Amino acid sequence: MSEDFVTIKIPKRLYMEIEKRVEESKGEFKDPQEYIEFVLNEVVSEEDEEEEYTPEEEEEIKRRLRQLGYI
Repeated sequence: MSEDFVTIKIPKRLYMEIEKRVEESKGEFKDPQEYIEFVLNEVVSEEDEEEEYTPEEEEEIKRRLRQLGYI
């Protein structure tokens, strides 16, 4: 299954910095596009992940706050 792509514009200095990082990645990224896709996927997935605490973690947090005198 192939994906559709769109073109975006970024400042040339930013593109040059990305090229430098790709070169320094020692083969982890084959080109700037792959690097940019990776970074954007990371940012988007971080926003999708809400940090939720288990009931046990919440109780531990409350216990610590009580010990510190905050509640």
